[in-house]
Order: sequence, then structure tokens, then C-alpha cells
Amino acid sequence: MEWFDVGKIVNTHGIKGEVRVISSTDFPEERYQKGSTLYLFQSGKEPLELTVSGYRRHKNFDLLTFEGYDNVNLVEAFRDAQLKVSADQQNELDEDEYYYHEIIGCEVFSEEGKRIGLITEILSPGANDVWVIKPESGKDVLIPYIESVVKDVNVADKKVIIHAMEGLL
Repeated sequence: MEWFDVGKIVNTHGIKGEVRVISSTDFPEERYQKGSTLYLFQSGKEPLELTVSGYRRHKNFDLLTFEGYDNVNLVEAFRDAQLKVSADQQNELDEDEYYYHEIIGCEVFSEEGKRIGLITEILSPGANDVWVIKPESGKDVLIPYIESVVKDVNVADKKVIIHAMEGLL
């Protein structure tokens, strides 16, 4: 079965079983809604199925509680574990929307056909995502995921075409 990260538990919060999560999903409200199923992955252990019983935002964290885990002592062991969903839990996206795992690993080319590098990471600092491209040599290249820069995305062929505006590269 194929699994996809949605967050990492970094600590507990309070005494009632809440955990602090650094989210890696674009859809936290949907992914963490009450009744949602998440899978907890800890090294050397089988995935643990968890049902979300509560979700709220606090500072830069998503705070979650799970059914049957209403005490800090029960969730203390979850620290540093990954929260994941299975492939069949992913929703259909609109046109020109992509999951991170579809974009990371794509090769990036200019409109002229020059290979720029490989997308290694996606940052979400604000209004739009920023794709981190690792060239064959030199510093990483950061490109904004906006219509005037990203011209074509072909996730099947793992290929992205960009308009290399002056100063971008």
C-alpha cells in the first residue's frame, strides 16, 4: 500500500491527549476533521489507525486529539511519529492542482528546452507555493508556482516547463 505524509507529531500539548503537529498537507481542515482516519507511523512498529476526535489551530501548529487517547500519558509515545493517509484517502483535485508527491521529483525545463534541475522540495510561505529546484551544480533555484512562471506540468512524465523570467535563474 502507498502512504502519504500529512504531518509529524512534534510534542504533546496539555494533559488531555492533544498532540502538536507540524502539518505537511494543503488541506488541514479536511484532513484533520472530526472522524477522519489517520495512520501513525513509528519506526519498527506497524501503522496504528487513529480516528481524529478534535482539531484546532494554535500558533504555528495543528493540535489534534484522537478517539480513545484522552490523556497525555497515552500520546507521549507518539512524539516524532509521522501521520499518514493511504492513497485511496486522497481526494480528486481540480485542474492545475497537484499533490506535493506528484511535483517533487519532476524535472524542470525552460521553454527553450534547457534542463534546469529536479524539484526537491515545496515551500508554502504565503500566497503561493515555492518550488525548490536542485540544479546539477550551483545553488538551489526557487520558483514561485504562479501562472506567469509555471507554463506546463505533466505529472505522468514527471516534467515541468517554466518561463525563466529575467533574474529567476
